Amino acid sequence: MPETRALFSTPFVIDTLQSEEGLRMLREAIVAEHSRDKAGIDISNIGGWHSNTQMLAWGGEAARALALKAMTMADEQTVDAKSVDESRFTWHPEMWANVSAKGNANQYHFHPGSFWSAVGYVDDGYEGDNDPSLGGELQLLDPRMPMVRMTAPDLRFRDASGEPQQNEISLRPKTGMIVLFPSWLQHAVRPFHGSGTRISIAINLVPVLKSAPS
Repeated sequence: MPETRALFSTPFVIDTLQSEEGLRMLREAIVAEHSRDKAGIDISNIGGWHSNTQMLAWGGEAARALALKAMTMADEQTVDAKSVDESRFTWHPEMWANVSAKGNANQYHFHPGSFWSAVGYVDDGYEGDNDPSLGGELQLLDPRMPMVRMTAPDLRFRDASGEPQQNEISLRPKTGMIVLFPSWLQHAVRPFHGSGTRISIAINLVPVLKSAPS
């Protein structure tokens, strides 16, 4: 029997934010910043509001706790090949908020300059409605695309269970969910049609060398 190995997998981590008080504090900070800066900035968002990237400065204690959570998740998934027992690196976090209403979306993009990226969902905006037609899914694109579809678009590699591999993964967010993935992984958000307001926080983690002891 031939041996088949699945090589070069892409890590994608899902966890849950446990503190309801922390989620409340994050919401309050984002609402206040949205009121202060109604224009925000436009990057990958199609409609909606994208804050500046200084949320660590205006987001308060809850924002710093969320950044620490993302950094801890990243530490658990990363190893310094030249210093396995104690990494020479730490993380410089960059954080911003997104507020989306009906019809808003995010086009495919990646985050150059960072190593890990995370998204935390303060409010999924579905208001308990499980209807899949509400959209708003996080879309993850196979990093080998479009190469694996160029010569024979209908052919797929088999996955570990023998089923055709998917070239695009959809994940329906939930309030309190936090996800972590490599910053080079292209991702998007499908148009959101929930009746509530989607509030999420994005974090980039840039690796930096720890200060050398004096």
